[in-house]
Amino acid sequence: MDLHALKVFQTVSQTGSITRAAQELNYAQSNVTTKIQQLESHFDTVLFYRHNRGITLTSKGHTLLDYAERIFQLIDESSKAMKDDDSPGGPLRIGSMETTAAVRLPEYLVRYHQAYPGVDLTLTTGPTEQHIQAVLHYELDGAFVAGPVEHPELVQQTALEEELALVTDPSHPSISSVKDLQNRTLLVFRQGCSYRARLQSWLHQEGVFPDKMMEFGSLEAILGCITAGLGISLLPVSVVRRHIAAGALKTHPLPYPNGMVQTVFIRRKDTLITSALSRFIEMFE
Repeated sequence: MDLHALKVFQTVSQTGSITRAAQELNYAQSNVTTKIQQLESHFDTVLFYRHNRGITLTSKGHTLLDYAERIFQLIDESSKAMKDDDSPGGPLRIGSMETTAAVRLPEYLVRYHQAYPGVDLTLTTGPTEQHIQAVLHYELDGAFVAGPVEHPELVQQTALEEELALVTDPSHPSISSVKDLQNRTLLVFRQGCSYRARLQSWLHQEGVFPDKMMEFGSLEAILGCITAGLGISLLPVSVVRRHIAAGALKTHPLPYPNGMVQTVFIRRKDTLITSALSRFIEMFE
């Protein structure tokens, strides 16, 4: 099988378009089409559905994409294994929930960078579900997400435990029941955030329907809008502790077990643990 054609197939799958894949690979569009046709001929199957909106992977296409990701991961991993030694170096791609990255990780990142300056560490922030998918598809070496995470291809270890609370502006009356959230505006992270999912599940169980749910892309935006009195959010207490001390925000505790959540570090079971990743994990054990 032609690895070059397989790489073209992977790029087309990821971009969802032959045109965009050709642009990304700097190929003529006809060359990309030819490579896909060669693969379909080789496997004697259709890999993409062609339609007016572009292309979509067939079931066989999804199967081949899984193998392609594993093949190229193994190629990349073999290179890392040959270069790896007791002196950590090279790239290390870590994901984290924005709240964890803002409050919990900075001291560890400073310590790690000082100890292993040869490691090119990249930190990507986003919701839990996004990071789980990125680790599964070999796009991240590991990630801090809300736990527990049950997946046969992932290993998890507890990094810390967070206390969650409803956060409001300081003048807001005490919230003694979930019913107090009825007809209020809730401020949440985008879809895939575990805190958002937990809040929605809790409201649904209690039959409470907020007046509006406003979605934000950053922690700073949510905190700013809470301070201004726009609405209420569910956040880790550690994130807002200094704002509470300054009198800018107010927290309202949640009933057990809604008020506690684990943050876990996940990685794939089948990937090489480089010395860079090993040293990073050791900091949280």
